[in-house]
Amino acid sequence: MTAPGEGEFKIVFTGPMGAGKTTAIAAISEVEPVRTEVDNSDRENHEKEYTTVGFDFGRITLPGGHPVRLYGTPGQARFRFMWSILGRGAAGVIILLDATRADALEQLDLFVDAFLPLVPSGAIVVGIGRNAEPGAVATDAFATRMEARGLVAPVLTIDAREPRDVRLLVHTLTCILESRVPAGACA
Repeated sequence: MTAPGEGEFKIVFTGPMGAGKTTAIAAISEVEPVRTEVDNSDRENHEKEYTTVGFDFGRITLPGGHPVRLYGTPGQARFRFMWSILGRGAAGVIILLDATRADALEQLDLFVDAFLPLVPSGAIVVGIGRNAEPGAVATDAFATRMEARGLVAPVLTIDAREPRDVRLLVHTLTCILESRVPAGACA
C-alpha cells in the first residue's frame, strides 16, 4: 500500500446497488470514468436503469500532485467475488449507503465485514445519501452501529452527485490515512 504523499494509491467506493458509487466517481474523476454498466435486470427491487457488473474507475490528483485511482464495486451480492479483487491493495474504503433503505444498517455491516479485512490501514469513511427523505434512517444510527462494533469511522451525509460532497469523503479518508503515517496533505 502506498500512503498519500508517496505516489499513486487506490481508494475503493463500495456499497449496495443504487447507493451512488458510479455517480460519485463520475462527479470527481479528472478522466472520463470507465464504467461496466449493463441494463438492470432487477427492476422489481431497484428502479435504476443500469447497474455496475464489473467495476467503475476514475482518477483524481490530490494537492501536491499525488494521483489517486478510484474504484467502484458492483453492489449486488452476486458480484461479491469482485469485492476482494477490487479491495486488494486499497489504501482505504468509502462505503456509500442509501438511508431510505429499510436494511441500510445491515448493509453497513455487510460492507464493513467484506472490506475491513482487505484494507490494512483500517481506514473507512461512510457516506450516507438520501438522509433527508421521509423514512430515512437517522445518520447517528450509522455512527452508533460502527461504535457498537468497536470501530470509529467518520459518517457523513452526502449527495453523490455533488463533487464537493464526494471530495469531502476523499479528503476525510486521506486525513485518516495521513494520521497513520508520517507527513501530511491534510493541512
